[in-house]
Amino acid sequence: MMPARVKYRRMHRGSRAGFPTRGATIEFGTFGLQALSRAWITNIQIEAARVALTRNMKRKGKVWIRIFPQQSVSHKPLETRMGKGKGAPDMWVAVVRPGNVLIEMDGVPENVARESFALAAAKFPIRTRFIGRHNAIA
Repeated sequence: MMPARVKYRRMHRGSRAGFPTRGATIEFGTFGLQALSRAWITNIQIEAARVALTRNMKRKGKVWIRIFPQQSVSHKPLETRMGKGKGAPDMWVAVVRPGNVLIEMDGVPENVARESFALAAAKFPIRTRFIGRHNAIA
């Protein structure tokens, strides 16, 4: 996962402070995986969570991935002297704040959803929790 086009390839680091103004409630499915801490989540981590989730669901139901890696992170090569500009883009990350709904799911029983989200949550570097449409908080 990465943007098809961006205006500038190299971005500033930005801020992870604050809380989400959008994307903190379940909008599409019945069950969701909500972030409890802040982090950068890479495109590789998102894809690994998606694969673990869909395999456990046995391709039943529907899944919505609510985060997208649209911020580039650049790195300079190892043992490079200072100067000579900013490094090349190395990976793409999604900025996640406490309360963001990462993934939503519908069309499966709650016990299958809980088990699938537990496998997906193991792929993320943050604490998460299982929420249903009835107990989602804003």
